[in-house]
Amino acid sequence: MADTARTLSEETRTRIEAAAFRRLLAHLNQTRPDVQNIDLMILAGFCRNCLADWYRDAASAEGAPLDKEAAREAVYGMPFAQWKAAHQKEATPEQLAAFAAAQEKHADS
Repeated sequence: MADTARTLSEETRTRIEAAAFRRLLAHLNQTRPDVQNIDLMILAGFCRNCLADWYRDAASAEGAPLDKEAAREAVYGMPFAQWKAAHQKEATPEQLAAFAAAQEKHADS
């Protein structure tokens, strides 16, 4: 299987990666909008906002700069303020403590 992945053309690999990224966004935004960004940060060290920043960086590298809000809209599938109002909850004290502990742990890495 690994040999097959290495023999893919650059174009095919890019299409596969793009499809996987779109599926990740659909999963986060349509299937699991209940998963809070803070929980993603605690468990995975990144969140939807990080994805938007990476998206914006990639666009810039391709000579197609996006502003922060346009990149977030591309990731969230709607304006960030709209998504936030519909899905984001106030972080609990437990989430904030877990986030702080995760930040400390990742700082040592």
